[in-house]
Amino acid sequence: MNGSQSSDKDRSALQRYLTPEISERLQTKKTCYGYTLEQLIRSGVENPDSSIGVYAGDEESYETFALLLDPIIREYHHYDPVTGHHRSDLNPAHLRISNPDPEGTFILSTRIRVARNLHCFPFGPAIARRERLIVECLIADTLRELTDELAGRYYPLSGMDQATRQRLIRDHFLFKEGDRFLESAGLNRDWPEGRGIYHNDDKTFLVWVNEEDQLRIISMEPGGDIARVFTRLVRAVAELEKRLTFAYSERLGYLTSCPTNLGTAMRASVHIRLPRLSADPERFRRICDRHHLQIRGVHGEHSESEGGIWDISNRRRLGITEVEAVTEMAEGISALIEAEKAL
Repeated sequence: MNGSQSSDKDRSALQRYLTPEISERLQTKKTCYGYTLEQLIRSGVENPDSSIGVYAGDEESYETFALLLDPIIREYHHYDPVTGHHRSDLNPAHLRISNPDPEGTFILSTRIRVARNLHCFPFGPAIARRERLIVECLIADTLRELTDELAGRYYPLSGMDQATRQRLIRDHFLFKEGDRFLESAGLNRDWPEGRGIYHNDDKTFLVWVNEEDQLRIISMEPGGDIARVFTRLVRAVAELEKRLTFAYSERLGYLTSCPTNLGTAMRASVHIRLPRLSADPERFRRICDRHHLQIRGVHGEHSESEGGIWDISNRRRLGITEVEAVTEMAEGISALIEAEKAL
């Protein structure tokens, strides 16, 4: 734990909410897969600079360790995990938005992804090697059944030849071994075995298998046709759900390793060029805050902008539907574009 001289904003959610009383009440508890409080908090203990510091090992973690996780979820999502009831809406017909940049002046690309884990399997931090391989087989077999626009090929990371590796790097599809936070959480065990990447022939649909979550399902394309990207994602999720059952909770939505991704487990984002507006950081952030948008550099979290290009995404995930999250993002992007034009 950080010393008492640290302010609350400098301390992780784990440090703020794991009191001696809660620790004593939870220290002997285990989930059905044997996941313990020690495992739940290991990443935050080993990395005091974590913003959150906890990783769930399975579906049951959110019930077994609710005394610790519920306050963290409440603070991050501004949602009451005790009385709340999460709603899901993956119907593209309910998404009434237009392309905020039809001329292609500002938006370089659009990308919408959701995280999913399989019901009745441990999540990445707790899963055993054999179970991870079974999960990979189940997902890969399902992906190979996809047809039409979603048809493509699965590439296991283990034994990948250099030519394929270089092509996937060039296409920005290849994911790397996790950072020190994921390492401490146990998510890098047996790397790269049991992991892989699937993409369709058009390179507009991508699935990461056994990265931070068991599936990261991604729809993307150049430009700002957000509705088309969402529609493709919804179709892909529906096809996968014909053979796979995802971990879901009525109160917390889709269940993920990191509590920040709960609910829709969705990140809807655009790469957008805003050189004038971003030169006024206070105004830029004020507009984003008003529309519940998150600002990242062009290479993702903790990176910087290049050429005034930013990665802008929805911040809210739990307690709102997927349609609402994408609508909120699209409206915020429109506001950013209007502000850039005015300058």
